Amino acid sequence: MTLPELPLSTPSLLFPAISLLMLAYTNRFLGLANVVRGLHASWQSTQEPLLLKQIQNLRKRIRIIKHMQTLGVLSLMFCVVSTTLIFFDRQAGGQITFGISLVLMLGSLTLSLVEIQMSGTALDLQLQDVKCREE
Repeated sequence: MTLPELPLSTPSLLFPAISLLMLAYTNRFLGLANVVRGLHASWQSTQEPLLLKQIQNLRKRIRIIKHMQTLGVLSLMFCVVSTTLIFFDRQAGGQITFGISLVLMLGSLTLSLVEIQMSGTALDLQLQDVKCREE
């Protein structure tokens, strides 16, 4: 089965999308890093077990964000290779690397969804703690 010819503009369309995703991932990472620094300082002075659990959750989320960033960078790299191959009229290689780029992007977005769910759960637990103290 032969695939239709992939125009040079198709993989090029992913460049701005991947760049924006990487910026969003970096902002999430920096935001979590600041929260970890604050919680770590609080934990050092109070040794409160709840803070330790929050720090462990944040550690997992930071690890996920690092994997999201890695997959995003790899996606961009494969996109560049795809564009280069198509430019030099190597359609088969360009299509394969573009497909790999899309799969890597899908993996990055999937991890992003997992991290967002973890973030929501952590916030919900924090709010339940406040609700229990009010009652």
